[in-house]
Amino acid sequence: MSSASTRRLEEVLARHHAGPMTGVFTDGSCEGNPGPGGWGFVWVEQNRIIQQDSGFAPATTNNRMELTALIEACRALPENTALSVYSDSRLCVDTINQWAAGWERRGWKRKGGPIANLELVQQLWALTRARPRMKLQWIRAHDGARWNEYADALASSHLR
Repeated sequence: MSSASTRRLEEVLARHHAGPMTGVFTDGSCEGNPGPGGWGFVWVEQNRIIQQDSGFAPATTNNRMELTALIEACRALPENTALSVYSDSRLCVDTINQWAAGWERRGWKRKGGPIANLELVQQLWALTRARPRMKLQWIRAHDGARWNEYADALASSHLR
């Protein structure tokens, strides 16, 4: 990570103090849609970072990066975790919490046509099912929640 990215993360921590203090926060980012993209997650307990990771894709979409951030976060968590995982992508949260079970029952088909990013949706669905005590929750974007802002900075760190 560049020194500018590290400074940005430090600025986020200095500026933001609201929101949950424990959980896993994820975000995806894309310049252009499609375009180069980044993803990031941070796992915190009582405002202390336990683990963080981020990555880059040269040609992708915002939704693919949001899903990738969630996948990588789930992979980092033990299967018996009872943590909340937060995403500011309502689409990703609703996909897993509301629609994926029905799509799976119907052979991964939906009434309105093909499921976008199906391979990523299936990976995330399998990871969340393997962690039945984990709770996937939506969090509002850019409202000052410290760790959601931090995840955003991680995701966008590869794009600057």
